Amino acid sequence: MVFAGSVSGLRTGASVLFNGIRVGEVSGLALDARDPRKVVATISVERPVPVRVDTRLALTFQGLTGLAEVALTGGAADATLVVADRGGPPTLYADPSAGADVTQAAREVLSRIDGLVGENETALRSSLRNIETVTSTLAQNSQRLNKVMAGLENLTGGGDSRGEIAQAADAIGKLAENLDRRTDEISAGLTRFSNSGLKEFAAFAVDGRRTLAELNKTIKNIDQHPTRLLFGR
Repeated sequence: MVFAGSVSGLRTGASVLFNGIRVGEVSGLALDARDPRKVVATISVERPVPVRVDTRLALTFQGLTGLAEVALTGGAADATLVVADRGGPPTLYADPSAGADVTQAAREVLSRIDGLVGENETALRSSLRNIETVTSTLAQNSQRLNKVMAGLENLTGGGDSRGEIAQAADAIGKLAENLDRRTDEISAGLTRFSNSGLKEFAAFAVDGRRTLAELNKTIKNIDQHPTRLLFGR
């Protein structure tokens, strides 16, 4: 591959891509002995790669690192494959723009980023001030936050200790268990009373009525014959 210009950022071992797929690497870099303005790059690619006479050649760079890759694209299906040139290896000639300084391209990207930052400088400064305010507020209230966290730990429990919520849940569970047991006892007592107690109460009520009837009869007899109480006649 022959580049008419600088290939800054291109190194031996750099990837060779064909339509975005890695198919080989750069195996050598040298100046053209006949024209020092040109750079000759030797690449090694896999045999099945269809490098044709109309395949285009360019340099791309990885992000902002300035490291370059060789990019091969295109090539018509009916175009002939690249063949050896005068007994040497098959040769492709890059467009003059393909050998542009990759580092310069990276600088252009950085320049665009710098412009973007400049356009949003006010918003960025405001965001930074807000972050600083929040950080300062947190620092001033660190003791309160520690107390809140300690309170939450006391409520929920931490480590091997049981928190107040867990203790309250245990107490409620015990209360419910005691209520169930008391309810069973009360139900059993009511059942016993309904079976035998009501009968005994009914018998007691009958005897009481009989006694009241006898007393009433005696009182009437005394009212009608008071001398009997005095003289027994």
